[in-house]
Amino acid sequence: MANSKYEYVRHFEQNDTLLPNTYIVIRIDGRGFHRFSQTHHFAKPNDRRAIDLMNHCAIQVMIDLHDIILAYGQSDEYSFVLPKACNLYSRRASKLSSTVVSLFASNYVMAWSRFFGDEPLQYPPCFDSRTVCYPSDQNLRDYLSWRQADCHINNLYNTTFWSLVHDGKTEIEAEEKLKGTFSKDKNEILFTDYNINYNNIEPIYRKGSTILRLKKMVTSISPRNGEQVQRLKKVPTAVYEDIIGQAFWDEHSDLLA
Repeated sequence: MANSKYEYVRHFEQNDTLLPNTYIVIRIDGRGFHRFSQTHHFAKPNDRRAIDLMNHCAIQVMIDLHDIILAYGQSDEYSFVLPKACNLYSRRASKLSSTVVSLFASNYVMAWSRFFGDEPLQYPPCFDSRTVCYPSDQNLRDYLSWRQADCHINNLYNTTFWSLVHDGKTEIEAEEKLKGTFSKDKNEILFTDYNINYNNIEPIYRKGSTILRLKKMVTSISPRNGEQVQRLKKVPTAVYEDIIGQAFWDEHSDLLA
């Protein structure tokens, strides 16, 4: 591009290159999703359609951005992990963050009817994003553990809260009953009053969703002769496992290689 007298404005741009040799985590969060979920009649405490849609969007992001090694999601948030050696967009925070969040949001709108059927999309969803660097394997694991622990705490509360509301209490009464309670108290309410063993609730709700690139046999059409060809390929896949314990990391030791 030819130089011009206006080119000096480029010097106003700030350098937002992230620290080298660190894991990059891009976390997106739904903005105003309490109202969004009410407007679109999300089932409480969990709407499987909404969770499956979030997982679909995360998988599409990982299909588009091959550098992402893992993603973890719960409720209206998702975290995407890039490895230490990643140099995508020269590690510029604004480029990484904006690309991920825009890809996610556009896929959310595009796939809405696939998961919600006749429920019309009343207005476009909005997500914000942030980018954080974590220098060590343990820092990254602690971050992911924090998000999964948050998933458990929120889901246990919401499961108990909405059990009370569905049983006839107002939301204010349910909130008052749960004020100051601990996990054991909520488990006791669920089991004694509603015959719900929290540990038997589907892991997708209790543990959130982890997207990994797992090896699968994939069938494709050969461009040369039009015949079907099968080959082993790493495909972004959702699993619902404990990522706080050591067993997960032993099984997927290549993630932090």
